[in-house]
Amino acid sequence: MPTSLTIENTIEAYLSNEDSPDISNPIHSSEVAATYGFSGALVGGVTVWGWATETILEALGSEWLSSGWSEFSFKQPTIPGDILQVKAVQVDDKSDDVWDITMTNQQGILNVSGRVGLEEPAWSKDFPVSSYMDASAAPPIKETLDLDNAKINSDWTPLTVDFSKDLATEFASEKQRAANPLFYGEDGIAHPAWVAGWSEQLLRHNFDIPSSIHTRSQIQHLRPVPVGSKVTGGARLLEVYERKAHHFAHFNVILQDEQGQLLSRMAHWTIFRIATVAEREKILS
Repeated sequence: MPTSLTIENTIEAYLSNEDSPDISNPIHSSEVAATYGFSGALVGGVTVWGWATETILEALGSEWLSSGWSEFSFKQPTIPGDILQVKAVQVDDKSDDVWDITMTNQQGILNVSGRVGLEEPAWSKDFPVSSYMDASAAPPIKETLDLDNAKINSDWTPLTVDFSKDLATEFASEKQRAANPLFYGEDGIAHPAWVAGWSEQLLRHNFDIPSSIHTRSQIQHLRPVPVGSKVTGGARLLEVYERKAHHFAHFNVILQDEQGQLLSRMAHWTIFRIATVAEREKILS
């Protein structure tokens, strides 16, 4: 049996905002995170996963950005100052193009577990997606999402964003502190964490969500997003449920360009109502 290849990198976790509760998702501030019993502000899930990008590109090459996939889940919150060891291990199977990804903190605790590969993943073959992608749709009247009023299998109001050179540069340099020239300049393309971030963005475009915690994703990249693109994202809610007093939403997202070409498919799981400390303690008692 051939020996698996291993690639390792290290990063120190950081916050890319001013650690203020006046942000779109206040769980990423120390003040609000503390009220839920966390020891520090939670770094956003797509930011954390984005730090694995260079390790993944070292394993699979830039082809991953146009025809690759990933699936990952967050096992432990990441807070600023954590030292994360990013490790990619080639899977011993019939394909050389599948790698396991782990991100482990300085205490040896697994923060992130995932897998990446090329071509089409098995889970994308049956993938319900939004049929409502009208880029001229009026902004929705935001409602509160809860377990009782959730409209399962409903399509959300889409959102359109101009992916400009300035936006690409701001995201890659400030959110990811990426050095890779792929994500800069007139010929740059979107960082994969920018693509992954659309799910939470669409959630907040459609609903009034006080705080949320991203827990899991599946993402298939179908083509890169070049600077100058007009990107439209749509979503379909598949289920809501309660687990350990948290309220979860599972929904699918697609991104397309102005020609209607698919850019990516994503399945996203998030806690849209975070249980209080008292609620969690009650479950454990």
